Amino acid sequence: MRILILGGTTEASALAARLAGHSAFNPLLSMAGRTSDPRPLPIPTRVGGFGGVEGLARFLVQERIEAVVDATHPFAAVMSRNAAGACAQAQVPLLALRRPAWTPQEGDRWIDVPSMEQAVQALGEAPARVFLTVGRLELPPFARAPQHTYLVRTIEPIGDALPVPNVIAIQDRAPFDEAAERALMERARVEVVVTKNSGGAATYPKIAAARTLRLPVVVVARPDKPRGVEEAATAEAAFAWLERLHARTP
Repeated sequence: MRILILGGTTEASALAARLAGHSAFNPLLSMAGRTSDPRPLPIPTRVGGFGGVEGLARFLVQERIEAVVDATHPFAAVMSRNAAGACAQAQVPLLALRRPAWTPQEGDRWIDVPSMEQAVQALGEAPARVFLTVGRLELPPFARAPQHTYLVRTIEPIGDALPVPNVIAIQDRAPFDEAAERALMERARVEVVVTKNSGGAATYPKIAAARTLRLPVVVVARPDKPRGVEEAATAEAAFAWLERLHARTP
């Protein structure tokens, strides 16, 4: 069974590992290519876009894809919409592998906002020491608030994405440790954390550390994803869906 995994997440990697070497499946993992040094994976991988809905639909037909698993990042709304449209057009079954969002716990000081622009506004006018963990592509809006000191952690170098006077850039990749996150925030004298509500365990330690330190956390809500798509919350559940689909395939 020929499978296309739209990847870039921990769950996509876990599903790829689960499918590797399985005689019933012939998987292909597609990556957007935003990370220059991705971790090696045990199945064939392609990098780059498809050319919108029409391009992806053509790819599904040409490659004889029999199932698609959308395991893209929770904030990759465009790719998810394209996947839903292309799969409907090519009549290919689609599963959305969507990790649950984080929810506030007792002791959290969350400031929920719907967009990155409103996250900037939520920081206020008074200069603050801000821990930005939103990804390199989401940094430009914060240039409108140059009075803050930003501790920025990304996988890729930030380049000129945040042209403000006071920026400390860290390159690192999840998973993270709560004690190390707490030590980093204390050492940098962080006063507020800004994050996307990405969900998952790999980057949750910053939330737990901020709770312990009683720091406010500006949490950007997830964008809307296509409705009416079957969903799974874990790689194991996605694998089970593929097994069921394979069993029904003539």
